[in-house]
Amino acid sequence: MRIDRSADWASPVPPVRREVLSATPEVDEGRPPLLFVPGFGHGAWLFAEHWLEHVAGRGFPAHAVSLRGHGRSGNAPGAGLRAYAHDVVQVAAGLPRQAVLIGHGAGALVVAHALTRYPAKAAVLVSPVLGGWDTLGTALRRNPAGTIPALAGAPLRVSRRQLFGRELPDDQARAYASRVRFPSRRAQFQLITHRAPEPPAGNPPVLVVGSQQDGIVSQAALTRAAKRFGSAPLLFPGMGHDLMLDTRWREPIDAIVDWLEKG
Repeated sequence: MRIDRSADWASPVPPVRREVLSATPEVDEGRPPLLFVPGFGHGAWLFAEHWLEHVAGRGFPAHAVSLRGHGRSGNAPGAGLRAYAHDVVQVAAGLPRQAVLIGHGAGALVVAHALTRYPAKAAVLVSPVLGGWDTLGTALRRNPAGTIPALAGAPLRVSRRQLFGRELPDDQARAYASRVRFPSRRAQFQLITHRAPEPPAGNPPVLVVGSQQDGIVSQAALTRAAKRFGSAPLLFPGMGHDLMLDTRWREPIDAIVDWLEKG
């Protein structure tokens, strides 16, 4: 299949400073690096809270990138999916070995686009927001107050109940939620209007992870996402959308690492 790359040279993605947070094992055993990609509104801090050090403790080099306009990466007004995927591919290409791409939320959609141009060792989609009209319908049903203004160009707003399970203490949930900001209106609209990404380069194995109690992604959407890659979703009941910040954050990341080790 021939993929049109004319936009890459006719309108190249402008460079930007990228924030990458890392944790590495004490002994390098040659395992593939894991590159974590946060969803819209989040930064690399999302994975630095728990998952990066935990993954390094299990022997895998771990890195998390903040997409442009997020976290401490350079600002990029009007950035969209193509620029975000470019950021992921550039960081992955700079790692010493073929990487595993792990995307969360809309970061899973970014990873799906990055996979068309980067032959990843494997990929994991965590609580994936893969866009389309179903995504909009779910957002309107579950979060009308935060979604309707976004349709008029305001930043999307999400609630504590959408992001976190009930076990997370309220003070922690509020502190995390205060760090979530949606900077790019263009990217918000592209969640609905984007074209589906091409099949991944090299046909890597893909795992879908989520929770039935996710306040943003329905179980039906998780099942559809996994079916797209020929599998079933791995589910963790009682957890919220931001699995990596929940009180039982070890369960999904240990399951992911176990899957990688068996592969």
